[in-house]
Amino acid sequence: MKILVLFYSTYGHIYEMAKAEAEGAQSVPGMEVILRRVPETLSSEILEKMHAREAQKKFEHIPVAQVQDLAEADAIIFGTPTRFGNMAAQMKSFLDSTGQLWAHHSLVGKVGAVFTSSNTQHGGQESTILSFLITLLHHGMIIAGLPYTFEGQTTMDEIAGGSPYGASTIAGGDEPRMPSQIELDGARYQGRYVAELTAKLRG
Repeated sequence: MKILVLFYSTYGHIYEMAKAEAEGAQSVPGMEVILRRVPETLSSEILEKMHAREAQKKFEHIPVAQVQDLAEADAIIFGTPTRFGNMAAQMKSFLDSTGQLWAHHSLVGKVGAVFTSSNTQHGGQESTILSFLITLLHHGMIIAGLPYTFEGQTTMDEIAGGSPYGASTIAGGDEPRMPSQIELDGARYQGRYVAELTAKLRG
C-alpha cells in the first residue's frame, strides 16, 4: 500500500512535519511512503526577498509531484502553511489541477489528512485544515484527523500546535522556531493513524 505525503513549505517547517508524518506512516508494516512537494509558483527573486530561498534548498531534492501521483496512492497526507486562515496558493493551484481525478472518481474512498503551520498560536491553523477538507470531501476522500488518543494534544506544559483536525506547528514570527518534539510526535501519530486506517480499508 502506498501513502503519499504531499506538501508545500516556504521556510522548512512544513517539510520537517512532512518527514515526521512519513516516519509515522512508514512504521506500519506493508506501507510504501512517498514524499512529494507541489510546484513553487513564486519567482526566485521574490523568494530571495522573502529570505526563503536558502531554506528551500534543504528540500529541493524532494521530487515535484505530478497529478498522477495522487491517483496511484492509497492515502494522501497533505501539508501546507497557513495563509490568512487558508492553504497556501501553491497548494491550491496544484489541487485546482486535479479536475480529471475528480471526473474519474480517482480519489473516492481513499484516506486523506492535513497538517499545517502558522506564525502565531491563533494564526488560523484550524480554519486552514477545515477549509482544506472541503476539497478532499469533494474528491470523496475519507477524512483522518489527529485523535485525542494522541496524549500530547492535551498538554498544558507548553504552547504547541495540534488539534483534532490535524497535526500542526507554530513557526513563530520575528523569532522563528522549528517544530517542537511534541508537534513532531503529533505528526508521526497522524501519519501512523492514516496508515493504519488505510490498511484496514484495503484489508
